[in-house]
Amino acid sequence: MMYYYGAAAPHLSIKADEVVHIGGISITNSHMLGLLGLLVLVWLFFRTRAAVCGKKKHTVATRLVQWIFDSLYDTVAQVIPDPVWARRVAPLTITLFFFIIAQYWLGLLPFVGPVTVGAHGTPLFRGGVADLNMTFGLAIVTIIAAQVYAFKYLGFKGNMGRYFVNPLKNPIMTFIGILELVAELSRMLGLSFRLFGNVLAGEVLLIMIAYLTQVISPLTLQPFYLFELFIGGIQAYIFFMLSTVFISLGLAHHDDHEPVDVAHSSAELTSGSRE
Repeated sequence: MMYYYGAAAPHLSIKADEVVHIGGISITNSHMLGLLGLLVLVWLFFRTRAAVCGKKKHTVATRLVQWIFDSLYDTVAQVIPDPVWARRVAPLTITLFFFIIAQYWLGLLPFVGPVTVGAHGTPLFRGGVADLNMTFGLAIVTIIAAQVYAFKYLGFKGNMGRYFVNPLKNPIMTFIGILELVAELSRMLGLSFRLFGNVLAGEVLLIMIAYLTQVISPLTLQPFYLFELFIGGIQAYIFFMLSTVFISLGLAHHDDHEPVDVAHSSAELTSGSRE
């Protein structure tokens, strides 16, 4: 949130601002908070794992993480009925959920915006998902992962057969295949712009409320902060759900494309059972 209390006018930048330039690499304020959020998330995951394994005592945070993880895993299992493939897909999509919600919520902290650097007062921190590059990167990871899972499940020929069909044999499926290619691109754009647009809208809402009520803004902003916390959870869940569904489309069983990775032994299913 790029706002300064008592400022003559609100400051909002759609793109992330450069904080420092190191070796030809531009480090932006969204990178700064993104790295901080990643470190916090990694620590919380390891702390939760230690609590689940009995090495450390549970806390409210670790119990909440475990409960959310179990709930999201059950959702993945409902979308992808094959338990083996559900186990393979769940780590990616659940990690995306936690990463997005952490970046969204960290962007609401009081020091995000007022803490500045440089002569021009560039904000030192900005929410990671408030940067279109970040949301676009997450969308690319999702779409590439969907293709990787589909290649592994259907094989190269089977997966390519979803998009490229001999027009002389089946002209209708040829046209559908072209639509599927367009759909892959639209999914990537939809995932990135939808998340970025919602985060930007939240920033604009908080900035304008704070600017219009500068004297009593700490009081008037509280309901809107709570609302944004709720919206952050919703947006993270939507991204998680859409990612799971998009990946599951490549794992759908087709009569003319038999899956090549069908060696789902009971040993593989039980050896990595959830703790």
